[in-house]
Amino acid sequence: MSTRTILAVTGSDREKFLQGLVTNDVAKARGGIAYAALLTPQGKYLADFFMIGQEDRILIDVDTSLAPMLLQRLSMYKLRSNVQLEATDMPVARGTGDAPEGALIDPRDPAMGWRLYGSEGDDGTDWDALRVEHLIPETGRELGPDSYILEMGFERLNGVDFKKGCYVGQEVTARMKHKTELKKGLARVTLDAPVDAGTDLTSNDRPAGTVHTVSGNKALAYLRFDRAENLTAGTTPAKVD
Repeated sequence: MSTRTILAVTGSDREKFLQGLVTNDVAKARGGIAYAALLTPQGKYLADFFMIGQEDRILIDVDTSLAPMLLQRLSMYKLRSNVQLEATDMPVARGTGDAPEGALIDPRDPAMGWRLYGSEGDDGTDWDALRVEHLIPETGRELGPDSYILEMGFERLNGVDFKKGCYVGQEVTARMKHKTELKKGLARVTLDAPVDAGTDLTSNDRPAGTVHTVSGNKALAYLRFDRAENLTAGTTPAKVD
């Protein structure tokens, strides 16, 4: 789990501060764990992370590649709030077997196992295969600067709350939820043979999407739903599961 960084948010305003910024209700993390994202004002993805509510702080478990940016962004919003932000050296372990004492079940999907903060280790689970099976995106692969979280399944993954009130990017996200039908999004495809991540999908020779994480003959893809028939990935036949 060396690819994760744990940020600590302390101070008396910590919950109120995060509540006005992130996509999920911070109260859901009290004494447990919640999944959320930080968006641009235009509603596009900046970072996804877990929030862990402890007695005197909220931990943010984020991909290490995003940690400096996330820390800087949060600091920009701090203004006069009684909030302190810092990166820690806390490790996190994860696995899919019996959960050790103190472990927290992944809030996106119980199939993604548990996370234990303050411990190191990984039980060797094939995480890519598990993500593909359960349609779970990952930063730098399916999730990037052009992503909209509803297209990436955040409602299904318990990463957005439509009743919590305002947050950065909330207006665009709410409009996508209530006023439009999603025309693109994350899908699982079956391939006649494995292909490389980044391979273009076509439907009747028209652009249809892109293959991302590949696990055997299954893959996660970003797909136009109106072009989900007669798919090929490069020259390899594919179909939506």
